[in-house]
Amino acid sequence: MNIRPISDLRNHYSEVEQEVLESGPIFLTKNGYGSMVVMSMEQFEHINGSVESALDAADRQAATTTLRYSHDEVFGSIREGLRHGRCAEAV
Repeated sequence: MNIRPISDLRNHYSEVEQEVLESGPIFLTKNGYGSMVVMSMEQFEHINGSVESALDAADRQAATTTLRYSHDEVFGSIREGLRHGRCAEAV
């Protein structure tokens, strides 16, 4: 995990940019506390695209049935799977 003070973003932008491209996200701190994460556009699109794809797939699946689960049913199923060491699969 790469952690740097937020002042490095202002004072050493080119170095921070190169480090992000070569090593991945950088976690920035302000007054010793986590403030933000800097990542490349490619890294962001990869992460965001994965989430978007999963949400699109869920929307397509939901459109094929009228079956719906409650919040408690879904998260109860996930918790149960985690308690028994199984992959966290919702109902």
